[in-house]
Amino acid sequence: MTFSPSALDLARFQFAFTVSFHIIFPAISIGLASFLMVLEGAWLKTRREVYREMYFFWSKVFALSFGLGVVSGVVMSYQFGTNWAGFADYAGAVTGPLLTYEVLTAFFLEAGFLGIMLFGWRKVSPKAHFGATIMVAVGTLISMFWILSSNSWMQTPQGVRVEDGRIVPEDWWQIVFNPSFPYRLAHMALAAFLVAALLVCAGSAWHLLRKGARDSVRRAFSLSLWLILVLAPLQIVVGDAHGLNTLKYQPAKIAAIEGLWETHENGTPLNLFGIPDMAREKTHYALEVPRLGSLILTHSWDGKIAGLKSFAPEDRPNSTIVFWSFRIMVGLGMLMLMLGVLGVVLRRGRRVYESRWFLRFAVAMGPSGLIALLAGWVTTEVGRQPWVVYGLMRTAQGIGPVSVQQLGTSLLLFVIVYFVVFGGGIYYMLRLLGKGPQALAPDVARPPSSTPFTPPALEHDVLVAALGNPAAR
Repeated sequence: MTFSPSALDLARFQFAFTVSFHIIFPAISIGLASFLMVLEGAWLKTRREVYREMYFFWSKVFALSFGLGVVSGVVMSYQFGTNWAGFADYAGAVTGPLLTYEVLTAFFLEAGFLGIMLFGWRKVSPKAHFGATIMVAVGTLISMFWILSSNSWMQTPQGVRVEDGRIVPEDWWQIVFNPSFPYRLAHMALAAFLVAALLVCAGSAWHLLRKGARDSVRRAFSLSLWLILVLAPLQIVVGDAHGLNTLKYQPAKIAAIEGLWETHENGTPLNLFGIPDMAREKTHYALEVPRLGSLILTHSWDGKIAGLKSFAPEDRPNSTIVFWSFRIMVGLGMLMLMLGVLGVVLRRGRRVYESRWFLRFAVAMGPSGLIALLAGWVTTEVGRQPWVVYGLMRTAQGIGPVSVQQLGTSLLLFVIVYFVVFGGGIYYMLRLLGKGPQALAPDVARPPSSTPFTPPALEHDVLVAALGNPAAR
């Protein structure tokens, strides 16, 4: 049996491939930007050099992820006009302005203050520099706001009418603040903060395992564990609310996530394990817990949830994929919660920095935030199928006039270039994490003056402290 992908298959896979690479870096940037804001605020309040040492180190990781995120994001915007020209023509009156607002309000804000944040440490006053860090952090959050608004509108479209085969906006308030937007925005924000917290936690644990770790490493490890302890339960609560919203507006997605084929009138079971079979309309080897599905999804013992057989076959998402992507996300979320709770337990015995099995667990959990993030986006996007604008436009209608040969060639080039460019970027990021925080040079450690002039020799020391010594690479 041979696999002969259609132009639609290749276009979907190409976008999924590029967006999967892209989402990694903005998630790191969003979380680290807010973390850097907290670190610099703590330094301004206490003047303890440990916070500034942490700031210099994690700003290098932030700068690298920010640059990679910008480069990888450009590719996707071009795909809207080539691979997905049909979608751009149909829904461009909504998605075009929303993405433009993101550039005008967020990207320009980030770009305007990023240089001051990274290179202006001794060129502006401490408060002005802190203001630049705040602006960059706020810019990342505004960017997330507009991107999630656009994507959420595609999930739960509101405030428009269809005229002459195109979407016409009627109420921008309903478009921006569509029914799923608040839940998805909160879910993504917490996910980005968890990505950064787990990255900081794993990097710090790695150095604690090697002995002789600096005080800044211990402080970063402690802060990240507290963040995970707070963020993981919040994410569970937000995820539950998001699930209720999805059940209301996208019931087929929920049925696919649960591998649920039949509609149970007196309480729906929860499938802990199973292998959904789209062809046979059955979930093989299902391990069911009676009524638990109703309790979780409707908060009622007898809640009714429509099974996949309630929807036409052509309107069903691929349950085989989303069933497991969802469980990967939830399973990793439980492990994150366990990491935070274990951190509290070990603090009581003052063993949180010395327990090697716990430190190894923290290192292993480093990529879990990114894996859970990708699994969540797979659940969201595959679960929306076969719609590109839910209930209004099918994905097959959104593809542009491109051939299988064109898509296959461009996809191959993307795979090669992405693995070289972004693989190199990820490798360098791991090198940075492996190097760890360094002691600040004496001139850098002195509190910044309020004068705008910096002697050339001192400027070199500051850049070396912020970016690392090129000769040592």
